[in-house]
Amino acid sequence: MDYSRRPLADRLAAEYVLGTLRGPARRRFETLLPAHPVLRDAVTQWQQRLSPLSVTVEEVTPSAQVWRNIETRLFGERTPAPAPTLWQRLALWRGLAGVATAATVAMFIVGSRVPAPQAPIIVVLGSNPEAAQALNASFVASVTADGRALVLRPLNDLAPTPGRALELWAVPAQGAPRSLGLVRESGATTVLRTQLLRDTAAFAVSVEPAGGSTTGAPTGPIVSVGKLQI
Repeated sequence: MDYSRRPLADRLAAEYVLGTLRGPARRRFETLLPAHPVLRDAVTQWQQRLSPLSVTVEEVTPSAQVWRNIETRLFGERTPAPAPTLWQRLALWRGLAGVATAATVAMFIVGSRVPAPQAPIIVVLGSNPEAAQALNASFVASVTADGRALVLRPLNDLAPTPGRALELWAVPAQGAPRSLGLVRESGATTVLRTQLLRDTAAFAVSVEPAGGSTTGAPTGPIVSVGKLQI
């Protein structure tokens, strides 16, 4: 394969930077980078090209009270006695759903003139048994190591109730979640946002009205959750 052909190099570099180039294909691409200046140049250009796009999307921060109400609806009233943390509950969801959540970060050197590309962070969003009646939904999210792009793919067929939509959230360890936009029912959903990983402990998907939540916080059942581990 002629990797000096610019269209081919550009396509592979785009998939690599977004994190959609995975498995053996990604490892082969990383092996080829040191020996192919065209590939390295294409990777650098895509890294620079995606950065300004994420700046145009403004973050929405809902009130803390709204998220506390959501936590109460999901986990019940808090008691003075020690209770499982949010992430212990999320671990229970994953165990019940039979889905293992994993995240990996790998680094390698491709040359002194090109920033070292990093492998994406993988997060599995397992289905929430408590919301199975609303929708049985599982996803896998691939986040670039610099936290500027996320690609979300469903692991099973999704069929939300007509007039309803799926919305992705970045969930902090404390405080209110941040909306990352609507999720496609089939195929990949790509999110370009500055600092996707900042103050993010997990990702979650909720069922919302068509067009997304009107309150800036989850209003429907949380159907899928995955803890971020770095």
